[in-house]
Amino acid sequence: MNTEVSVLYFAKSAELTGLKSELITVSSNVTSVQLWQHLEEKHPRLAVLRDQVVLAVRQEYVPLSEQPLTLREGDEVAVIPPLSGG
Repeated sequence: MNTEVSVLYFAKSAELTGLKSELITVSSNVTSVQLWQHLEEKHPRLAVLRDQVVLAVRQEYVPLSEQPLTLREGDEVAVIPPLSGG
């Protein structure tokens, strides 16, 4: 079953996509890796963040893994790139 979620882009991910947010439709039962791959297909420039990015679903950090996510209609998914600076 598919569900519509809101994706929020921060810092470098917003720069790479040219977006602050967008609505996407994905399977409601998806792994975080599959979700990231979907975002990369839409925005190939995101690939540079693949090894460092963290997703947050419903304000909970989710590492990229094969761990299944259960997405609900209207959920927020944040793309949080590594923070630079020191």
